Amino acid sequence: MRAAVMGSPIAHSLSPFLHRAAYREMGLAGWSYEAFECDEARLPGLLGELTPVRGQGRAGEDAWAGLSLTMPLKRAVLPLLDTVSELAVEVGGANTVVFREGRRHGDNTDVYGIVRALAEAGVRAPRSAVVLGGGATAASTLAALRELGLHAATLLVREPARAGGTAEVAERLGMALAVETLDKLDVFTGADLVVSTLPGGAADPFADRLARVPALFDVVYSPWPTRAAAAVAAAGGTVVGGFAMLLHQAVRQVELMTGRTDVPVEAMRAAGEAEIRRRATAPA
Repeated sequence: MRAAVMGSPIAHSLSPFLHRAAYREMGLAGWSYEAFECDEARLPGLLGELTPVRGQGRAGEDAWAGLSLTMPLKRAVLPLLDTVSELAVEVGGANTVVFREGRRHGDNTDVYGIVRALAEAGVRAPRSAVVLGGGATAASTLAALRELGLHAATLLVREPARAGGTAEVAERLGMALAVETLDKLDVFTGADLVVSTLPGGAADPFADRLARVPALFDVVYSPWPTRAAAAVAAAGGTVVGGFAMLLHQAVRQVELMTGRTDVPVEAMRAAGEAEIRRRATAPA
């Protein structure tokens, strides 16, 4: 069986290291996992070239089991799928494609990854939450917060006019969403949980203010810790990094693609952390 991660840029992806580690530990000697550079324009053609898929072809022939999708493909893939999970519809994006009986099924494991990452750090039932940034990860974060029992959240963005898509996600999720500008962060540092979905370095200017929050989930995983994460940790707060989310969403992908539940989380964690360390010490 074959699987792969697609996106653009894709060279930095840790997914091959995570999935291959799982296959080794699970004894899936006939499974492979690749990485394909693919933007939105190439997606329909490349998706059509993946033949045969599970449920088609001759016995013993290598077939495609599934795909991991990263930006900018999570939303673009939706009209190309035969079925889509309710969660992926609500969030407005699928990061996983599983081939079943020759059909393409889309799902979202980012939400699972966020919930598991928070739970692993002891953050299970925040009474209030603030999300920094308004992109696809922010949308998945809202769904994760709903799973944690929250029905309202605050979104802080640079330009509220560009947060319309995330506001629509909140409406589909049945969540009340207040949208404010990032310069008002001081007003919201009393929240139980702040989730930064900003790209690497973008939250650095807010590090001193974020140091006051009880818990910070920063989706960046390299370089780590970010200035914001270090500030919260130094002040005694709980810090969750982006690698935990990446790990657990990959665990769920392996479950969906293989149909097995004995996924070796710690072996995957070790493989991912080893690659992060290797990159940190590799010559520029």
